[in-house]
Amino acid sequence: MNNSTNTVQQDVVSDRLKVRKFGRWNKVGLQMLIQKEALRFLSVYMQTIIAPVVTTLLFYVVFTLALGGEDRMMKGIPYMQFIAPGLIMMTMAQNAFANTSSSIIIAKAQGNIVDILMPPLSHVELFLGYTIGAILRGFLIGVVCLFAFALFNGYVPQDPLKLLVFGILGTSMLGVIGIIGGIWADRFDHIAAVTNFIITPLTFLSGTFYSLDKLSGGWKILAMSNPFFHMIDGFRSGMTGVSEANTMLSITVLVCTNIVLIFVALRILKTGYKLKS
Repeated sequence: MNNSTNTVQQDVVSDRLKVRKFGRWNKVGLQMLIQKEALRFLSVYMQTIIAPVVTTLLFYVVFTLALGGEDRMMKGIPYMQFIAPGLIMMTMAQNAFANTSSSIIIAKAQGNIVDILMPPLSHVELFLGYTIGAILRGFLIGVVCLFAFALFNGYVPQDPLKLLVFGILGTSMLGVIGIIGGIWADRFDHIAAVTNFIITPLTFLSGTFYSLDKLSGGWKILAMSNPFFHMIDGFRSGMTGVSEANTMLSITVLVCTNIVLIFVALRILKTGYKLKS
């Protein structure tokens, strides 16, 4: 009797001590985090998808009507064809940044960041979940913008593969910056400062609205060192077939920038900086 009782007790203790094994990757947890991030922006699609597309089209209309864009040429193509890809990529990148930064800062402000940190997700899985969510939002906006421009002006991408490559590199870069910024920020004002003093200036000074031919020596070199320029120029190349920089150089710059940012983001997530303290 005692032996059977001890056996039952040991089985109960053993069951309690069992740890669920997920293998090398917690695929279910990662999938749920990506789904959470996607549903977060899809649930308010008028604000997160439609509004950025409308803003992009308004920029396009303003440059067409107010600045005489219909009669101008840039790099051998109509000016409006020149700026359209830059506007689309700019919108994709800015919203990729907004997706990760807002998700993290809101969770921190509301105190529910623990719901993300408590599940058995590694720092790599957290990173992938947030980054993939940012890429999905950026690409969804990009597809809607491309459809809108094709509908109104008959634009047809010259090299879809380049659009895909530079779209991924650009949105992932801004998504990772959003992760770093969201973790670093203590208030929404901090995120606004990053947007206003880093993201927006680098985006507008990336050759979206002008050719580098308009810049003199030193300024041209400075512009060429801006990863945002290579993001815009590569995407424009895929859209129009016109580029100002070598494609492989642009890819190299963006890949190297992403590697540095990914290292920083993973380090921050692993140490729990401003998340677990």
